[in-house]
Amino acid sequence: MTKIGVLALQGAVREHIKALQESGAEAVSVKRIDELNDLDGLIIPGGESTAMRRLIDKYEFLEPLKAFAKEKPVFGTCAGLILMAKSIQGQDTAHLELIDMTIERNAFGRQKESFEAELEIKGVGEDVNGVFIRAPYIVNVGEDVEVLSVHNDRIVAARQGHFLCAAFHPELTDDYRLHQFFVQMVDETKKVIA
Repeated sequence: MTKIGVLALQGAVREHIKALQESGAEAVSVKRIDELNDLDGLIIPGGESTAMRRLIDKYEFLEPLKAFAKEKPVFGTCAGLILMAKSIQGQDTAHLELIDMTIERNAFGRQKESFEAELEIKGVGEDVNGVFIRAPYIVNVGEDVEVLSVHNDRIVAARQGHFLCAAFHPELTDDYRLHQFFVQMVDETKKVIA
């Protein structure tokens, strides 16, 4: 069975684990570097990106995460998307720099401006419920990045190779199609590696 980890430093870890299980994968929370070793894929959940980076540094996860991502699929949601971006507006440095995109943090406003929207996501569905909480958005993408979803002229989901990202929280709904999409990506990558 495909085994996917959820980086459990902060964020909606339980909800992602449930969504992965409902999507037919074995799901585990990842709190130690050595737990990356037997995974087929990884989700970096939402949370607060600055706090998550502090914890990544504290537990020396940065280089192991980059090494993992060289071969295996990673899916970042909300703060996870921020951590995966090559460039962040208003910041000199980025984090994991996995996806060739520039993002803007808290682009849709503060917590009280959180909202839900029906999204069309390429390869997933035309009526996916997106939960946006202090969400970032993707300002622009490189030529190898496929835009999967746009909301109000802002890119909110994208894919580059075996990397997937979403500015919203798919784990906070009972719609597991985006997680199923990621599980399929992981399965396809496993076949290639094998």
